[in-house]
Amino acid sequence: MFALFDDAGKFQAGRVMSEADSSMQIELDSGKRVKAKTANVLIKFAKPNPAEVLAQGAAQAGEIDLDLVWEVAPEDEFGFEDLAREYFSDKADAIQQAAMLFRLYDAPHYFHRRGKGRFRKAPEDILKQALLAIERKKQVAAQIESWTEDLVKGSCPAPIREQLYKILFKPDKNGAEYKAVVEASKRSQRAPLDLLKDAGAIDSPYQFHWRRFLFENFPKGTGFPALDAPPIKDELPLAPVQAFSIDDSSTTEIDDALSVQGLGTGTVIYGIHIAAPGLAIAPGTPVDVVARNRMSTVYMPGHKLTMLPDEVVQRYTLQEGRHCPAVSLYVTYDEATLEVKGSETRLETVPIAANLRHDKLDGIVTEATLNGEATADYAFGAELTFAFRLAKHLKAQREVVRGKPENFNRPDYTFKLVEPDGSENTTEDRLEPTGTEQVVIGTRQRGSPLDLIVAEAMILANSTWGGWLNDFGLPGIYRSQASLQPGIKVRMGTKALPHAGMGVAQYTWATSPLRRYVDLVNQWQIIAVAKHGRTAALVAPFKPKDADLFSIISNFDAAYSTYNGFQSSLERYWTLRYLGQQNITELECAVMINGLVRADNLPLVFRAIGADSLPRNAKVRVRVTGVDELTLDVHASVVARIDETAASAADQGDAEGDDADEALDNAGPLTLAIDVTDADAPSPAASPEA
Repeated sequence: MFALFDDAGKFQAGRVMSEADSSMQIELDSGKRVKAKTANVLIKFAKPNPAEVLAQGAAQAGEIDLDLVWEVAPEDEFGFEDLAREYFSDKADAIQQAAMLFRLYDAPHYFHRRGKGRFRKAPEDILKQALLAIERKKQVAAQIESWTEDLVKGSCPAPIREQLYKILFKPDKNGAEYKAVVEASKRSQRAPLDLLKDAGAIDSPYQFHWRRFLFENFPKGTGFPALDAPPIKDELPLAPVQAFSIDDSSTTEIDDALSVQGLGTGTVIYGIHIAAPGLAIAPGTPVDVVARNRMSTVYMPGHKLTMLPDEVVQRYTLQEGRHCPAVSLYVTYDEATLEVKGSETRLETVPIAANLRHDKLDGIVTEATLNGEATADYAFGAELTFAFRLAKHLKAQREVVRGKPENFNRPDYTFKLVEPDGSENTTEDRLEPTGTEQVVIGTRQRGSPLDLIVAEAMILANSTWGGWLNDFGLPGIYRSQASLQPGIKVRMGTKALPHAGMGVAQYTWATSPLRRYVDLVNQWQIIAVAKHGRTAALVAPFKPKDADLFSIISNFDAAYSTYNGFQSSLERYWTLRYLGQQNITELECAVMINGLVRADNLPLVFRAIGADSLPRNAKVRVRVTGVDELTLDVHASVVARIDETAASAADQGDAEGDDADEALDNAGPLTLAIDVTDADAPSPAASPEA
């Protein structure tokens, strides 16, 4: 006697060796003996042998017409053997019974299972829905197969191209497009990114980086809604100064300007004037909502995405030739000793006499001219001379608190994109680069006279206003750093805590309200104190322990980090383009740690074979054997040691700006949602907190 039984959803058959009331001992064709419950035995038969019943039953099952079986099946619950006799004949044998069992079991959309060997046919409406779903599934499977074949052959179907960034970075893993890419990658044994690139899905490496950033951060586009710049209704006094700003030529959001009064009198009033959108834009208004959504201007070589629409920016920017509303900090100094005699914050209208530009004056306004060693033949010579003297004094004071001098031994790099016709693509043009422009990489040495003047003025304002808010019991958004020990990073919070890296008792960001949202928030608080003094806490937008303030800090931190990372990746892209455009195959570098090297004259950190065995700061010549503009990877190896001893520890720079561990953290691979290995990407060039 033989028996066919259900073994946990798998049908098996064998010879019955023994039988009890509730179980059977059955020997399979393999010789293995198993114990089966009697309730799970579905067919008992004497012939043919079990193997034939399983094989022929499976073959005949595929020939059974499910639609016909469904038609003839009874409305009530039934057994498979009853339907086999109805479909085949009254004398349906073991093979035919097995065939019907297999067919019914494998068609749950036609027949619902009701126990061991028992079924009930699905209602007609449910069956139709199931059949439609099955047909759609077949069509999707066919579409996936078609797309897979196209990708393997080197052609990218339009639906996959349209969802490229979603597939790579935020995929719907049940989506047909994603499944096609995964399947094509498996069949071709190629990484998905390489597969898609060769299939033409990626127009260019630059567009890949740019579109990915937009997909992740600006899914609704970079345009602004229609907005009117609200007017400033306050009646503001006119300041008795002639102020000047110092920015790069590409700067359109001019937040800050300086003034100097009283030269030669023994008492000098140093003015720091900050654009005052906070006098017009109120929390919760449409313009504020836009600024809060973006959190900051996004910078990149040859282009930028401003935090506010240009028409709003131009309403409040400190444009030369205009009288501009400003929040002004006036600090009075003894002209000879630079001793502080007092300070005052005013809300006023400031005449902006000039917008000075770094890139046009850095070679003219030099330390020699400011120190009187050469002729100062430029506007505001006397004012700049005093500002430079004061800046050096302020820096020296901070360095005493800091415990060591600031050491800017690497320049800030500048990027200019030149069109084929020779015209420069600047951020003022607002033209989106194509990625094929000629790139010109220059330098602006940190700590240059104009740079130092602006940096120290902003540090003075930010630290002074931070203390001011704290004195009046108002919260602000502060940046603090507990110490200069490696690994102690700058934190954002609402308490006025020391900033060890800056060497100040407290430090806010309040000097770029057109470019950073936290500066606008702090400006609202400063304006409240300037207007209301000790009663400011009653009317200020943010009260102590305001949960909304913590939300702003969290969102700003995330956005600012993302924007800086994007700026870094595009600067790296253009640096790699520069290597190719200039046919550079060898670079002089300084060894960092873990096989990383830093190029001496380019903003480039990368791994080089042979560098991991050398001491930190060793000077080496590195041969670049290849670059990948898509993954931003550099393939290189050390070919020669230039020096014999590593540079001294004093030349290593500040922990905050030149920490090799931080550089390594920022040199991690591009993370895809599918398995792709990508390149090193450094952080943006270090810049002063100001």
